[in-house]
Amino acid sequence: MSGAPQDDCLFCKIIAGHIPATIIRETATTIAFRDINPQAPTHVLVIPRVHYPDAASLAAAEPTIAADVLREAGEVATDEKLDSYRVIFNTGSGVGQTVFHAHAHVMGGRGMQWPPG
Repeated sequence: MSGAPQDDCLFCKIIAGHIPATIIRETATTIAFRDINPQAPTHVLVIPRVHYPDAASLAAAEPTIAADVLREAGEVATDEKLDSYRVIFNTGSGVGQTVFHAHAHVMGGRGMQWPPG
């Protein structure tokens, strides 16, 4: 069932407290924690507490929670004192998604080129 926790999902296990993470923000609908393999001086993941495999499916099923993820990404950037930052949603293994639970990467603290990749 979409939205329900998945036993084999790393992020669902973090939400449940079964796997430790460096959590920096929590709301009723989201959790933000530091990436264990940071690609920038600030690299935080913002995830919804509900399970959907990617941002598009989250937005289609629960647009309010998708908006919460984006709002929290902005709050993370403010808390981390980032003047400039990037919010990234990867969708599919071909672009680097390795955990199939919707999540936003908040990255900053260094210059980033465009286009990425």
